[in-house]
Amino acid sequence: MAGSSAASSTVDRLKQLETVESDVISAIQSAGSALQELSKDKPVMKNVESHTTTFIKTLVEVEKKLTGHINYLTQVSTGQPHEGSSYAPQKDLLLAYHRVDHIRSRLSDLERLTAEPVAHRQQLTQSDLLQMSEQH
Repeated sequence: MAGSSAASSTVDRLKQLETVESDVISAIQSAGSALQELSKDKPVMKNVESHTTTFIKTLVEVEKKLTGHINYLTQVSTGQPHEGSSYAPQKDLLLAYHRVDHIRSRLSDLERLTAEPVAHRQQLTQSDLLQMSEQH
């Protein structure tokens, strides 16, 4: 049943978007009518105002409906309300990775530096033993 509910919800959303599309067409027609009236030699200002008012009202409705759809899509796509950009946390994570790599590099250099004298002392000790054994 959940599948049919989702399908009907999708159909409803698509019908709502078709309504928005027809509202956009209506707004464009109102704007065109207002411009056509203004292009006349003696435009009737009452008609211009009427077409302009219709255009603005339709545009406000389109904006409301599209904002509702955008909000719905952001919630559906993430599973939670939109909380803004994720760029800053991603950048912080990337910088943290770089710091970890730098620390690893420094620790490896430190380990290498501390291991060299020990290896050098061991070599000296072995060579000293060889020299001592040759002398005896």
